[in-house]
Amino acid sequence: MTLILKDKAALRAWRSSLPAEVKLGFVPTMGALHAGHISLMEQARAGSDRVIASIFVNPLQFGANEDLSRYPRPLEADLAKLEAAGVEALFLPSVDDMYPPGSSTFVDESMASLPLCGAERPGHFRGVATVVLKLFNLVQPQIAWFGQKDAQQCAVIERMVRDLDVPVEIRRGAIVREADGLALSSRNVYLSAEDRAAAPLIYQSLKAAEAAYLAGETEAEKLSALGLSVLARSDRLVPQYWELRDPESLGTIARVGPGGALLAIAAFLGKTRLIDNLLLLPDRRPEAIS
Repeated sequence: MTLILKDKAALRAWRSSLPAEVKLGFVPTMGALHAGHISLMEQARAGSDRVIASIFVNPLQFGANEDLSRYPRPLEADLAKLEAAGVEALFLPSVDDMYPPGSSTFVDESMASLPLCGAERPGHFRGVATVVLKLFNLVQPQIAWFGQKDAQQCAVIERMVRDLDVPVEIRRGAIVREADGLALSSRNVYLSAEDRAAAPLIYQSLKAAEAAYLAGETEAEKLSALGLSVLARSDRLVPQYWELRDPESLGTIARVGPGGALLAIAAFLGKTRLIDNLLLLPDRRPEAIS
């Protein structure tokens, strides 16, 4: 049965009870768990001795006009999924416990956090970096798992860990998709039937650009235009960005080079904002494998 730790004091007591030699794996979440989260927990079980997850809808990473108040919080269903996945403990803190009155210290990463979602959602990654560092300090895991769907978040956290000498190994889990390609997301529940029918075009736009790349196209502008042309097949999809970026720094690139590229997209379906991405890997091109 998954042990629920409702505040920092309970978490610290549980953590101190673990033998020093235990390798602790950690999967931080905001709840509304789906198969993508569960895949991370399964990887954590395979790669560590004990597994703890957290559920915390972090107010610092939501903007003034975003969906904090209506973000799904199906706690009973989440607990059942955690138990089925074999997660030993769940950290379930309150906002006041995580951010005591007068909290005024934040974490800013100033490279990977700036473009893409960082440009469209000012302050979002400051909230992400701050809460993740706090969670790392409290949980003290050796390894933490994050989903590749949030590729920019992964890049920000990896840089924070490197730059601040945080003794946590970051691992990325592959994107888990529906049969039609839509990346699993807690926000998918917001989609109307009509929007859900158009949503697979997001992944199709990425795959079209990948196919063109594998056929020899490397210019970022042409690959981006191709991806946008696929999205244009439905007037329900309103792209916020569709870009090629350096996979590590997330800096702009004019063409795909030896290091590959990250295809990154954010688009609205109605009021629901979805993100997705795909890595272009140079070793998959014909000349690299011939």
